[in-house]
Amino acid sequence: MAKLVILNQGMTGRSFELNTERTTVGRVEDNTFQIADASVSSHHAEILLLGEEIIVRDLNSTNGTFLNNEKISEISLKPGQTLKFGQVELKIDDGKPVPPPAPVAPAPASSKKQLDGTMVIPRGVSLSDLEQGSFKPPGFDTNTAFSKKKNKTNTIFIIAGAVVAVVIIALIILGVKMTGAGHQ
Repeated sequence: MAKLVILNQGMTGRSFELNTERTTVGRVEDNTFQIADASVSSHHAEILLLGEEIIVRDLNSTNGTFLNNEKISEISLKPGQTLKFGQVELKIDDGKPVPPPAPVAPAPASSKKQLDGTMVIPRGVSLSDLEQGSFKPPGFDTNTAFSKKKNKTNTIFIIAGAVVAVVIIALIILGVKMTGAGHQ
């Protein structure tokens, strides 16, 4: 019997066996297969069993349904394919071992280096990073953006204020001496 196995961290291994003619998938409780993730629509998709064939149909979801990273509206599923509802990745598993891919002939040698378009994007924080308590995303440096800057204007005002205070004190002392000298 075919089943959907969730691949996302935190939900890894959670599965749903496709054993009815129509399975609804979505975030809310009235779905046959509920996936409580914000990227999954309330009523995201439906999966139909037509004999041996498995059909997935997107129900106008907000974040889309994807098969092997291509957006779909309706398609037939095969074991081993990767299905995505929003950001939740699932694998179609029929319980049988997936045959290894056929060997690919090596590409002819070229003077130009070909770039692989694959990019790994981390999806959150691992449990071990949380336990250590010192996880910082790459490129995150707390010392550069918010370092304290010196303010020359404040320094100038403090010096000017001190000079004015000294002059005022000197004038008061001079005034007291003049007043005292005039009475003698």
